[in-house]
Amino acid sequence: MESHVSVSTFPDAPSYAFDNDDLEAGDRHNYLSDILDGPTTARLSELGDLTGRRCLEIGAGGGSIARWLAAQVGPTGQVLATDINPRHISADAGFSIIHHDVTTDPIPEGPWDLIHSRLVLLHLPQREEILTRLAAALAPGGALMLEEWETTFRKIVLTAPDAASAELLQRYQDLLVERILIAKGNDPTWASRVHSAMVEAGLTNVDTNISAESWPGGTAGAMLIAVNIGQLRDEFMEVGVTAEELDEICRLVSDPRVVVRGHLLYSTVGRRPMS
Repeated sequence: MESHVSVSTFPDAPSYAFDNDDLEAGDRHNYLSDILDGPTTARLSELGDLTGRRCLEIGAGGGSIARWLAAQVGPTGQVLATDINPRHISADAGFSIIHHDVTTDPIPEGPWDLIHSRLVLLHLPQREEILTRLAAALAPGGALMLEEWETTFRKIVLTAPDAASAELLQRYQDLLVERILIAKGNDPTWASRVHSAMVEAGLTNVDTNISAESWPGGTAGAMLIAVNIGQLRDEFMEVGVTAEELDEICRLVSDPRVVVRGHLLYSTVGRRPMS
């Protein structure tokens, strides 16, 4: 198992919104795995047989997709998982892990047959430049797959016990997207721009799949809202949400009478030309 402890820093960049050192980070990775691993692995399966392939997972989080990839490539393949803070990836996960800052560190040496990243570049102001570097690290015919949430669509509440509850949940979402995450470098429009960015980077056969589901109260998608509040509580209070309102939102997302619309997941794949 690889290890590498040195990490570059980028002091002028906004701070990443969801620190892996936070107490809620483990729940975040588990909830995201529950929500997204099904769509992600279905999409990856469309890329063809991965046996013996070299795969790079950027921003591996809890490592669930890297584990799935390791099972697909088998003993003749390679999976390398990177994260700026890989503390939530098990040391005996069955693939290589490095401590890596994609904003400043070189892309790990390839060439790679598959590079995958989920919900990473939308948080990073250097996203276009990173995409270009990822594309350049592909082997001829290799695939780059980026998955990002499009969060500009309003009306996330499908049903709630009353109008006040629906309004409070919508206010949470609006402030998260329009005030808090943007201040930390997030671009809520990035998902819908990945397709054209891949074309501009010289990738071919670019294809985007868009999906979303509803999340009832108490399920992983709804409970992710409570995790967001746990990690960004001070920021929400700074933009005018009271402690009582935050506590009420956390109560609502465990109520099965609440159903929220999941964010649109844009899954975009592009391939490096064969020559």
